[in-house]
Amino acid sequence: MKLGLMASGFGPRIQIDVAKIKEAEALGYDSVWTAEAWGNDAITPLAWLAAQTSKIKLGTAIMQMPARTPAMCAMQAMTVDQLSGGRMIVGLGPSGPQVIEGWHGVAYGKPLKRTSEYITILREIFKRERPVEFQGEYYQMPYKGPGSSGLGKPLRSILHSRTDIPIYTETISPKGVETATDVADGFIPVWTTPKGLETFVPHLEAGVRKAGGGKAFANFEIAVSLNVVVSDDLQAARDSLKPGIARSMSAGWVRAARISTPITSVGRDGPVRRGRSRTSFSAAKSRRRPPPSPTLSLTSFRSSVPRSASANAPRHGRQARRPRC
Repeated sequence: MKLGLMASGFGPRIQIDVAKIKEAEALGYDSVWTAEAWGNDAITPLAWLAAQTSKIKLGTAIMQMPARTPAMCAMQAMTVDQLSGGRMIVGLGPSGPQVIEGWHGVAYGKPLKRTSEYITILREIFKRERPVEFQGEYYQMPYKGPGSSGLGKPLRSILHSRTDIPIYTETISPKGVETATDVADGFIPVWTTPKGLETFVPHLEAGVRKAGGGKAFANFEIAVSLNVVVSDDLQAARDSLKPGIARSMSAGWVRAARISTPITSVGRDGPVRRGRSRTSFSAAKSRRRPPPSPTLSLTSFRSSVPRSASANAPRHGRQARRPRC
């Protein structure tokens, strides 16, 4: 097992504890990670940290794919990788429709299709075998669609890059995990626990079979994102996590208004409830049934989320209210 840590959270000012990161590096931590939502970006802090560290790996968890073209992502990743002496890990994710359509002003679309096209282009850019040409549903290089001047031509990166810069994707859905195993070098499951990892196994195996070419778990990384609080006060430790959980549930789970997801609440003594969690903030209900979703294992679900949500935990058909934040 390898250890990593997040470099910063979200707020009015970006704050990075460089002393802590240097201490983690000295203690043998494998990686440090940055993130982005609708404030600070993920890549700029990594360049800053690259100048102040020497061996700890530098990862994004995550860069929002619809926020930048694959070529722009590749340019940023290759730049940080060279400046850091080959320590970059490219962590990608689709984010959510609230952020992508509300903040970036582009269509959310089909996350899995976008992920596959995005990573294919990144790898072509990293390899520099030929000028990049790609014609997909989301990305066309050169672009020849509406508004095109017709002057675009295939290009090859001026910057020479490592061909094997690792690419991870952030996901927890069955098809998302399968896609990650197929096209990426690792994946970043969020809102999970060590026990919850078991739910991903069938989808990881399906992705390995789909990838073929000798791909195996031995060269595939799982970078689990967990909250760790060191405190003598258990309740205070739990309370410190509530704002972040509330933010994620309110901003990232908006699509739950149109889906019904199986969920297992896991307490200290194991599973305590299984049902279907739904939100109640949709004005209209969709009649289309979504594809099956995996069981999500959330440690101490009722005690970790805000009281407004805990008091309305799903009870076999009852609706759980959206927590306020």
